[in-house]
Amino acid sequence: MNWDRIEGNWKQMTGAVKSQWGDLTDDEIAEARGNREQLVGKIQERYGIAKDEAERQVDDFAAKY
Repeated sequence: MNWDRIEGNWKQMTGAVKSQWGDLTDDEIAEARGNREQLVGKIQERYGIAKDEAERQVDDFAAKY
């Protein structure tokens, strides 16, 4: 699924996001509102990983949907 579709279906995708990145709070997921860059930033902050790793994880996630 391309990111535009994920963004458009964000409310439905929040469960999958929570499953993938369980340390993210519901508020953090809601704040991202499907914005890829915001989600990358939240993952980067929460997990203490590099931006390129967070982007890879988000891309892998998007490829599943």
